[in-house]
Amino acid sequence: MLKGPFLDRSWMGQNPEYDSSDIVMLGMPFDGTVSYRSGSRFAPEQIRLASWGLEEYSPYFDKHLEDCNFHDAGDLEFPLGNTKKSLEIITENVRQIYKDGKKVFGIGGEHLVTYPEIIAVSEFYKDLAIIHFDAHTDLRTEYLGEELSHSAVIRLSTKFVKPENIKQIGIRSGMKEEFDFMKEHNTLCHNFSDLDVLKSKPVFVTVDLDVLDTSVMPGTGTPEVGGMQFNELMSWFKYLQKFNIVGADVVELAPDYDTSGASTAVATKVIRELLMIINNK
Repeated sequence: MLKGPFLDRSWMGQNPEYDSSDIVMLGMPFDGTVSYRSGSRFAPEQIRLASWGLEEYSPYFDKHLEDCNFHDAGDLEFPLGNTKKSLEIITENVRQIYKDGKKVFGIGGEHLVTYPEIIAVSEFYKDLAIIHFDAHTDLRTEYLGEELSHSAVIRLSTKFVKPENIKQIGIRSGMKEEFDFMKEHNTLCHNFSDLDVLKSKPVFVTVDLDVLDTSVMPGTGTPEVGGMQFNELMSWFKYLQKFNIVGADVVELAPDYDTSGASTAVATKVIRELLMIINNK
């Protein structure tokens, strides 16, 4: 019998046991509705490999990955070309995570994967709220006649989350109609205090990595200049320590568009820091 040691392809610092974990990391390698540059389906695997280049300690939050007690469940497998079935698979698995008394941490994949997560999480938390980091509004009602689109994920989520429970940060691109929606429902945030109306609610945090400037995150499907620097995003995360975060995801890394590997390294660090504020025990 071989004795190893063998390389671990799971996320660094994970709890290898599902049953005793508090958070379940779930890879969702789906990019079936991407409208510009595909390739985010390769992100979960590359992020796991890159995680081993990080330290397990976060100086931003003075916490260690072991404090987060998360289990890396690996990547879901999707039927190629079947968007509806792929989303159903995500919903079923996230629903089971919450039935088991745990929280999900999703790794995309394109941003549409957030929608089935919201469907499942909303079954367990009344008055669920969403905090949405992104360059784009994602409030379209359809794209090229398709309702199920990464560019419609937040509008789709309003079927399960009230618009007044949605706050959006970093938005700098979208249609006029989408900006009108944000004005009507006061979803766009400019200051930390704009989030305070959600402090008493269970919150799902979704981070589209193109919220970061192209100088920081060129490896994404729809890069948009004029975005945040990394430390700005960390400032928002620090403020969110005060909130009841019941689930989260990080999406839209397309690693092959940044052959230096820097974008993947940034995505991995974003995930580490977001993990630190989900398990806010």
